Parts: sequence; structure tokens; C-alpha cells
Amino acid sequence: MWAAAALALATATAGPSSDYVSAVETEALISQLNAQLLASSSATSTLEQWCAAHHMAEPARLSAVRDKGPPRPATPETRARLQVGADEPLGFRHVRLACGRYVMSEADNWYVASRLSVEMNRVLDTTDTPFGRAVLALGVHRQTVSAERIWSPLPADWIDAPVGAIASPQPVRSDQSLFRHRAILLTPAGLPVSEVVETYQGAVLDFPRHAASPGSVR
Repeated sequence: MWAAAALALATATAGPSSDYVSAVETEALISQLNAQLLASSSATSTLEQWCAAHHMAEPARLSAVRDKGPPRPATPETRARLQVGADEPLGFRHVRLACGRYVMSEADNWYVASRLSVEMNRVLDTTDTPFGRAVLALGVHRQTVSAERIWSPLPADWIDAPVGAIASPQPVRSDQSLFRHRAILLTPAGLPVSEVVETYQGAVLDFPRHAASPGSVR
């Protein structure tokens, strides 16, 4: 809805260029997905719904392509949010979350292995199952720690600026980082089981849109 309203506003403005209209649409779509993820209890299901709604893959099912490099140590702040001491072993995954051929986000995930079942730990250690699906039986929900916008196709003051003053809006690349969320996953009893840092990529917009222009994903 927000995307459609912003696009209508841009096209109603006197003489907007096609790249300006496309950039406004890009900004609207980024804001829409950002808001949906912040309001959701599961990033996995939200990305799958986005992928399905925009016909990006069939079936629209996320997989977690794991980086098998050495784990990144958790900071004291992460351990505090997970309510574990300095000596508590933590599991770690760095994954690229893909829907079909589109890498939609990259995520670092520290989790308290002792709070998961043996089977959940096995799935996380040996398969490409996203974390949210692997621990679905726990009924976890998300608590956002921070949300950061990294990139926009338009300047910060674009809403108040005359259309003609905004020259050459930036195109978005599939590998462009758009925004980043840090969140804690908690059980219904409020016990934290994981902290995740997710960086969402321009590939989330890599589907046919209204205008083919320099603002389109490439």
C-alpha cells in the first residue's frame, strides 16, 4: 500500500523522469519490506511470503547457504542479551538466505545450543535449514535490538525537494546492502535462544516492476 501511494505521488508530480519514478518506487518497496520484517515474528516466513508475492521462485522456500569458516566470537553485549556467561558455549552460523537464485540476506546467528533439542542442533549443524524453521517447535518470537538503513536510491530530504533538484537517482545492485536488523529470538517464557544480525540485499527487489529504468535492480 505504501509503495503504491508513493508511486502515485511521484507520477502525479509534473514531469517526473522515469528514473525518478523508479527510484521512488524502489524506496517505497525497501520501506515496505523493512516494516514487514520489523512487525513479524519470523524473518524466514516474511521473506518467503515476499518471494511468493513477487513470483521470484517456485516454490518460494528459503534455504540457508552456510559459510563453514571459523565462528565469529560473540561480544559481551550479545552474551548479556542471551543471558549466558563468558564460558557458555554458543553455536554460530553465518548464512546467505536465498529464495531460488536470489540471495535475500546475509545473517550472523549466535545461539545457545544447550537451550535447543539434540535434533535442532543436528539440523543447524548439518543442513541448510533456516534457523527460524529449525527451532519452530520452540514457538520463538523476535525482539528487535536495532534497525539500521544502509542505502537509499534518494537523498534523505527527497520528499521536500523539487523533483527537478534530484538528479540521477542511484540504481540498486543485487548485492547492495539495504538495511540491517539485530534481533533476539525468545521462547514464549521469555528465554533468549539466539541473537541474529541480518543484512538485507538488493536482490529482494530483483523482480519485474512498473518501470524499466536506471532505478531498476540489475
